[in-house]
Amino acid sequence: MTQAVEKQNSAFSDGFAALIPELAKAVPLSEYRKKTLVSIRNLKQYFPVNGSKNMFVKANDGINLDIYEGETLGLVGESGCGKSTLGRTLLQLYAPTEGQTFYYGRTLASVSPEYLLDTIKGISGGKQKLMKLFSENRKAAQNLFNDLVFVFGGLLLSSDEAGVVAAYLEYYNEKNANDSEKAEMYETRRRSIAANSINNKEDFEKLEKLRDDGIDLTRLKYDEMRPLRRDMQIIFQDPYSSLNPRMTVGQIIGEGPLAHNFFPGEGEALQDHIMKVMDKCGLAPYMIHRYPHQFSGGQRQRIGIARSLAVKPKFVVCDEAVSALDVSIQSQILNLLSDLKEKEKLTYLFISHDLSVIKYISDRIGVMYLGNMVEIAPSAEVFRHPIHPYTEALLSAIPTTNADKPKNQIILEGDIPSPINPPKGCKFHTRCRYAADECRETEPKFTEYENGHFAACHRPLS
Repeated sequence: MTQAVEKQNSAFSDGFAALIPELAKAVPLSEYRKKTLVSIRNLKQYFPVNGSKNMFVKANDGINLDIYEGETLGLVGESGCGKSTLGRTLLQLYAPTEGQTFYYGRTLASVSPEYLLDTIKGISGGKQKLMKLFSENRKAAQNLFNDLVFVFGGLLLSSDEAGVVAAYLEYYNEKNANDSEKAEMYETRRRSIAANSINNKEDFEKLEKLRDDGIDLTRLKYDEMRPLRRDMQIIFQDPYSSLNPRMTVGQIIGEGPLAHNFFPGEGEALQDHIMKVMDKCGLAPYMIHRYPHQFSGGQRQRIGIARSLAVKPKFVVCDEAVSALDVSIQSQILNLLSDLKEKEKLTYLFISHDLSVIKYISDRIGVMYLGNMVEIAPSAEVFRHPIHPYTEALLSAIPTTNADKPKNQIILEGDIPSPINPPKGCKFHTRCRYAADECRETEPKFTEYENGHFAACHRPLS
């Protein structure tokens, strides 16, 4: 009886191991992972039309994007292309339709979300389900494999599943050691299990590279996501409607620190903290007891910035943060954001439709069109050598004051296609002057044409 069980287990292990090479090819792997703060993978955000189950506005349609720690990533595109939706979906203000958003500002061990413990305890059932899905539903099998390999890495091949579960539970339930100590203890345990229960060391090392310590925000429950709100903040577009008119400046800025238990109550410590944040954002001390209607648009936006920074975030989405302001005030707010980024070591996703603003503040620029990312590159590279025709058209529309060298503006003919029923192939082909038959039939792949310069185009500009 024992021999029969061992033979059955061996056959299962061999069959499971045979699936690994094919599935591992499709796992997203960023070579910059150590620097990545937020990673978006195949993110889709569809909104039903009038409650219909068959018609959707495809605001974000399969976006892949890495945002690196300490950078400002500018996001630009026409109104309605899905920029603001991406920022809000990334922060889980909208529940995504599909895809994953990984946050690397904290470790899995420090958060210990419920989905992780379910994955650990269900490793055996998960592997069996994966084998069944591989032949029935390849997409579902790939998603399940990603969930498993991100957590277990090479130990997914281990025949000692009980030992793997015990090691993980010991690691995540340990309360008396800091994260670095726990990680060192756990790594030693991992290698010991691998040495005793895995024969194919080459496959083990391949899967180890796919192990991902990022927190999948899309799988967190409301109560699990709430503590991470202090790490990930947003500055809203409209400084007039985004502030509560019934609260004073001090109450608006102090609401976040109180909600996240920075201070035990409304005492002197909180008051001092509010005053320091106001000073950093260029707000005078006497403003603390005033209400939003008593301020100008620029001052209101400073209050919105102060509200976001009061909880000491690591990542801030700036959603059209200067579009409602006069040009002179825009420059002040942009300089303020740049200074705060350096002093507070922040990372920005800066959303705008103004390329001049994006060029000034961004380290890299992403260009969106009709729910898709069409080009990403370092800021200077986008302006020096755009690859996608849509980016070329946007750049040609920037106003110039040089009358001696007028720009040859590219006029995009036709209307933007409906996001409910986007065109087949490249979504831009209906307005592109370089469009060919291939563009009308086949969706272009996101390709790296130069170092760090990506674009999705069948006929890239030379």
